[in-house]
Amino acid sequence: MSQTNKKQALGKGIRALLNTIDEEMKGPSETGSVPPSVSGNNTPAAGSITRIPIDQIEVNPKQPRHDFDEQALKELSESIKLHDIIQPVTVVKVGATTYQLISGERRWRASRMAGLKDIPAYIRTADDQQMLEMALLENLQREDLNAIEISLSYKRLMDECDLTQEQVAERMKKDRSTVTNYLRLLKLPPDVQKSVRDGQLSMGHARAIIGLDKVDEQLYVYREAMQKGLSVRQVEQLVKNMASGAEKPVASAAPTNKIPPAYKRIEDNMASHFSTRVKLDRKKNGKGKIVIEFYNDTDLERIMEKMSL
Repeated sequence: MSQTNKKQALGKGIRALLNTIDEEMKGPSETGSVPPSVSGNNTPAAGSITRIPIDQIEVNPKQPRHDFDEQALKELSESIKLHDIIQPVTVVKVGATTYQLISGERRWRASRMAGLKDIPAYIRTADDQQMLEMALLENLQREDLNAIEISLSYKRLMDECDLTQEQVAERMKKDRSTVTNYLRLLKLPPDVQKSVRDGQLSMGHARAIIGLDKVDEQLYVYREAMQKGLSVRQVEQLVKNMASGAEKPVASAAPTNKIPPAYKRIEDNMASHFSTRVKLDRKKNGKGKIVIEFYNDTDLERIMEKMSL
């Protein structure tokens, strides 16, 4: 072959190589094409990472996370437009051409928002319980979880995945006492849990409040903390004073109502539901009355909303 022909052949080879690299750099998301591995009869094997059409991926109905910050999604979407997804989502095959998310719903949502046609995915083999456990464990790795979200995830791992506190602690690389402390938060009245979830109270506040056994006392400390902006140390001291009898809730000035334990539980459940002091009075003949306390007009409106009035 002449020197000129060699140069021409070399030039063609380099141009072909550059064209191939250029096409690969565009990627399926920009060209809109489906990778050969997920088209026709070719099915990606479990354990592989491949690009999957985004409309073939569905959300896991047991996903523990339900709230997504729209602004954060928009920011992630803009980043994905520029750089694509760096960390693949994790899916499991549930149909001929259908996959279900195990983890990465936030990335999946942001990718749809960015207009991607397909995204990189790691394909796993799992049954329903394994999928739930993986989704819960993946969710617990997030850094922005509040204490109530963590508590609920621990509870679901125990209830739905049939795990003990020790097994949950082992999987999370936590002490069992840490798991126990989170689970105890779920015994707090709904309004206290909501304030922790919304970031109005810290876990330290909640742990101090749960040191009291009576619901009305817990609610009293909760209102004091919210209205006066008490620190965790101040709440701990208030709880200590109440436990020792040095301080009593204003609403507890009335004589203690002696009722059977079953009715006391009903009283406590109502107090927890309405987040206020409730007095249930039952006479021997079965008649009685229920008194629901409120502290101002706003508090009354809140209670009426819970009663759907």
